[in-house]
Amino acid sequence: MSVDRVEDHVMHAEYYSISQETVEVLNNARDKGGRIIAVGTTSCRTLETVGNRFPEGPLEACNGWTDIFMYPGYSFKVVNALITNFHLPKSTLVMLVSALAGREHILEAYQEAIDMEYRFFSFGDAMFIY
Repeated sequence: MSVDRVEDHVMHAEYYSISQETVEVLNNARDKGGRIIAVGTTSCRTLETVGNRFPEGPLEACNGWTDIFMYPGYSFKVVNALITNFHLPKSTLVMLVSALAGREHILEAYQEAIDMEYRFFSFGDAMFIY
């Protein structure tokens, strides 16, 4: 990120599509008190966008573009946990994982990853955030 205030950042848009079959599985899991675990940040952004589109009722199949920017203070509507890699410092993706787990927890996890010589970025090691 290259802005002084996180609120001033303009997020890139990504196309998403979520099928009827998928929303049925998600709605069923949510109705039964199950967790929704996103695999990857694009999936997380998609699920949260759909959750924001249908805040009062069950999720519905849809598609479109999302420019959602999740940073600390964001209230997750759908995703309870995330599997993702270790992202670049000062990136929007570090903001996203910090929004889910809390900045301090993420800083601790990153320090441990550095200490243990984990691999970072797209082809690196992954973490489970819950």
